[in-house]
Amino acid sequence: MKAHHYTREDITRMAEEENVKFIRLQFTDLQGIIKNVEIPVDQLQKALDNKMMFDGSSIQGFVRVEESDMYLYPDLNTWVVFPWTPEKGKVARLICDIYEPGGTRGEPRPFSGDPRGILKRVLKEAEEMGYTAFNIGPEPEFFLFKNDEKGEPTLELNDKGGYFDLAPTDLGENCRRDIVLELEDMGFEIEASHHEVAPGQHEIDFEYADAITACDNIQTFKLVVKTIARKHGLHATFMPKPLYGVAGSGMHCNMSLFRGNENAFFDDATETQLSETAMQFLAGILDHSPGFTALTNPIVNSYKRLVPGYEAPVYIAWSMQNRSPLVRIPSSRGLSTRVEVRSPDPAANPYLAMASMLAAGLDGIKRKMKAPEAMDRNIYDMGVKERKEENIHQLPSNLREAIDALLDDQVLVEKIGEHAINHFVEAKEIEWDMFRMQVHPWEREQYLSQY
Repeated sequence: MKAHHYTREDITRMAEEENVKFIRLQFTDLQGIIKNVEIPVDQLQKALDNKMMFDGSSIQGFVRVEESDMYLYPDLNTWVVFPWTPEKGKVARLICDIYEPGGTRGEPRPFSGDPRGILKRVLKEAEEMGYTAFNIGPEPEFFLFKNDEKGEPTLELNDKGGYFDLAPTDLGENCRRDIVLELEDMGFEIEASHHEVAPGQHEIDFEYADAITACDNIQTFKLVVKTIARKHGLHATFMPKPLYGVAGSGMHCNMSLFRGNENAFFDDATETQLSETAMQFLAGILDHSPGFTALTNPIVNSYKRLVPGYEAPVYIAWSMQNRSPLVRIPSSRGLSTRVEVRSPDPAANPYLAMASMLAAGLDGIKRKMKAPEAMDRNIYDMGVKERKEENIHQLPSNLREAIDALLDDQVLVEKIGEHAINHFVEAKEIEWDMFRMQVHPWEREQYLSQY
């Protein structure tokens, strides 16, 4: 969605004109899950006064019971009316920043564990370095599965389509078309919508936007996709690898830094037309990629996608030609010059993922890092010895390794902040232990009769 500039009066007027009866005050927890505090429209003015409170201790990873009161500060520019709600009582939403009581002179202050606030902090650093915008074009993929008669998701695919297929094989096409129409109704600029490599897999690309708007859009997008799929009797999942043996779902992120109207990554004078800034940003991304992987690929299942041979990148390298490395530089230049990081998946909390990648790139610029040579061969075809000779390392191969790499990356720990890192890591260690101690069907199939 394009960034709007709404005033309090605009919102009051639109709520009345559109017959809005309820407003969802939305925010995102550390795990990337959308949370809502729903209020009737007669509480709207109180919400616009930043006086709405909620119990922060009820949100995993926020705060303890004794410090539980938190304020919701709505971002007026995120106002949107959900088109699928009934005419006689529509539902609108506002995305909120989280504040906690007791700053200077008793004024509330931004809560250090709010993912949206964390991204804002890193953006402020970019601004202090002279960059006026960090633009992101995300490409989230998802699977559509059939629901059973009880409305529970099955693993039965809704189609037999393949890359860019059209009906009749792609039964998800009607659902995807409806999703696009709803999104456009809400103000999204859709660039493309197509079937992906795996059966049942879809991708909808939306136009790039500034980082906060892009992350808000990702969260809204997930909500719309799931809601509309349910209307079609389907279950949409952003789980990175729901099926064995087929490509998983990624969320490639196209990124660029701007100074005013100038793309800081473009330089007509160099052979590649990439600026020194772009190369330093790229070097920072490669350098910190093991550290930010826990945030861009945050669940146990993420690492079933990050394996060689299924289009997902596992090797820390970059290229302008092939798609096997972690970072690709698409061919467009001028204002469209961008760095595409291909490892993130749609289970990521977008605010934390973008904050960590931006922090990585900025560190590269600050320390004037030198990027390695581009790797234009297919890395999957190289043996271990060859990769070693080329100094190509691998991303963490499971959640435990990723957590350790994050904790080892002092730059990211400092930029994301102690509160968020501690609570995030604590939750992820529990998740890893639960997975590690579970006995999986594969083990029983392999070993029960054999031993």
